Parts: sequence; C-alpha cells; structure tokens
Amino acid sequence: MDRDQGVTAPQGFRAAGVAAGIKPNGKPDLTLVVNDGPSAAAAGVFTRNQVKAAPVLWSQQVLTTGSLRAVVLNSGGANACTGPAGFQDTHATAEKVADVLGIGAIDVAVCSTGLIGERLPMNAVLAGVDLAVKELGRGAEASLAAATAVITTDTVAKQAALTHADGWTVGGFAKGAGMCAPNMATMLSVITTDAVVARSTVDETLRAAVESTFNRLDVDGGTSTNDTVLLLVSGAAGVEAGPEDFAAAVTAVCADLVAQLQADAEGVTKHVTVTVRGAATAAEAVAAARAVAQDNLCKTAFFAGDPNWGRIAMAVGNAPTEFDQHKLDITVNGAAVCRAGARAAHRSEADLSGRDILVEIDLHAGEGVGTILTTDLSHGYVEENSAYSS
Repeated sequence: MDRDQGVTAPQGFRAAGVAAGIKPNGKPDLTLVVNDGPSAAAAGVFTRNQVKAAPVLWSQQVLTTGSLRAVVLNSGGANACTGPAGFQDTHATAEKVADVLGIGAIDVAVCSTGLIGERLPMNAVLAGVDLAVKELGRGAEASLAAATAVITTDTVAKQAALTHADGWTVGGFAKGAGMCAPNMATMLSVITTDAVVARSTVDETLRAAVESTFNRLDVDGGTSTNDTVLLLVSGAAGVEAGPEDFAAAVTAVCADLVAQLQADAEGVTKHVTVTVRGAATAAEAVAAARAVAQDNLCKTAFFAGDPNWGRIAMAVGNAPTEFDQHKLDITVNGAAVCRAGARAAHRSEADLSGRDILVEIDLHAGEGVGTILTTDLSHGYVEENSAYSS
C-alpha cells in the first residue's frame, strides 16, 4: 500500500486542495476531485443518521444516475441543520462546479464537514471553486493537497493507493477523527479507480467494502450527519478488472484508510481491536464487539491501561446477543482473564502498557465472528470535544 499517493494515483483523475477562506484560520478548506473519464460510473454510501446534512441529501439525489464527473468537498462547516437555504447553498456549489468544468450539476457530488448548524460563507465557497479549478493537477502533490483540505480535527492527511499487477489502480483519501460510529462510512472519503468495471459492480463493491472496513470503526458512538464515501471510476487504464480482484483492491484501500483514521482519532492513546467469536451469527458478533467498543467504562479502562475484564463482560451482556454467561471467555492481550464466565488468569497478567490492545471474546454460541476497531476515551478527547468549533 502506498500512502504517498491518493485520489490521483489512478489515471483519469485530477484534484486540488485550496484555502478558500471558509475557515477563519486561513488553512486549506476546499477540495475538488475531477473524473476526466472515459467512464463516469460512481457509487456512494451515506450516513444512516436521520438528521442528514444538505450535501448528503444532494449527493444521494445525483447518484441515482450512477455517475459522477466531479466531487467538491469543504471543511470548516457541515452545512447540516441549515434548512432549505442550506440545501440551496449546496445546489449553488454544484452549479458553480458544473459551470466552470462545463458539465451538468447532476454530475457533481458535494460533501461538507465541520460545525453543525451554521451556513457556509458562500462567497468564499464559490471563489474557492474557481481557485481549485486553476490548481487541478495529478500526482502526489495534488493528491496530498486534496486530502489535506478536508481535514478538521485530524492531525494528518490520510490517503492510500494500490496498483494491481494487471495495471489498474485504486486510490483515495479519508478524513475523520471524531463523531465516528458511522453505520456506513467514517466522515468523508473519496475512492477512485482507473479500472474498467461494469457499472452494476460499482455500487455492490463499495457497499461490501464499506461494511467490512469503515463500518467496523467506532471511535465514540456518534454517527455524523455528513458521513459520505464515494467511489468514482474513470476506466482510463483501459484494463478490465475482475470482480473479485476489484473488490479485494477497493476493500484493501478502505481498510488502510480506516487504520489511519483509528490511529489519528481525537485524543487517542490506545488502538483497540475487539474481536468476538462464537456468536450465533456474524451480525450478533459485530453487535457484541460494538457494545464493548462503545462502552465508556471499557474505554476509560483502556485509557488507564487497566485490564478490567469485568467491564468487558458487562458490556457484552448488554449487547443484543444470545449466549450462556457460564461459557463466556475473555482474553486481553493474550492473557485469558475470564474462562467459563469466571476469573481465570489474574488481570495483572494482561499487559496494556503499550499502544495496542486486543480484546478477544468467545461466546460459544455459534460460528459468528466479528471485529470492531476503536480507541480509548482520554483527557485529550474530552478537551477536544468540549470546545469544538470548526
């Protein structure tokens, strides 16, 4: 996996990231990704939150065509809970991109991230589109600029690219550090490919990849109003990708981006993996793992390096799963702290002093397996989110 390349690693894509003046601090805040084709096939997966930002509603509508030529993204404002005027702002942004590029507004997706409840400074947004079009380019510099202009509380840009042996490539970027329990994706991500792919395969591939990657990251239990993952296909490599190889590549890029999101979560000091085995179904395994990942008592214990397996047992017991508590096994960083529902090894045998924590749970109720990635709940997270304003 190449983390020095991103959305323009595949042929047929140009990108830019500029400082449009949306953020008061003068940092980059508007990204434009353009698909020069020949294909315009695209798919999107969006937040399941019932409160959806205006750009989510817009992008869902335009993607009913199954095609996109461009995506414009801004940080510094979510454009969520802004009413009809906020939707008009999104429409105006798409119209502006379409006008400058000579395409239709229906070919333009819009994504926003930042503070909820405030309208965007449209003069800055529209002027930023003009600036971004002038800056469009290919290569590592353009990819990094695009990945950087979407970040909010992220400390680093997150991008990845993978080239298949047959000569086609998948690339992309993602942003997200908090409000990450997406039930679809984590904040904003754009994935691109120059493979030749059947249009019917694009949506199916993206949804499966999201389910096994972005949907398995749970930083804080908060599903954003703006979560969006887009997959754009240019077909510019001229090489047809087999469905299985294509799915594997898209999933690998998504998984790498998710690992970067976990590593840069707000206030993170621990990277936690919760794996549940022996559930009645895979869905129940995921639900049980998510219950542990979201539990604040577990997360504060992880922060303290305290292998308090009783909290883990409590969290599993609150999950919508069926199992016999007298068969519950819990292992923390290789130490079998709970066996058959009771104390086994002394908790001090579980060393949580390092950055990585692996929690393994066996319900002995079936063949279902599921994993959720999460983080600890630290002082830094509380400080970041008690004064969030951008």
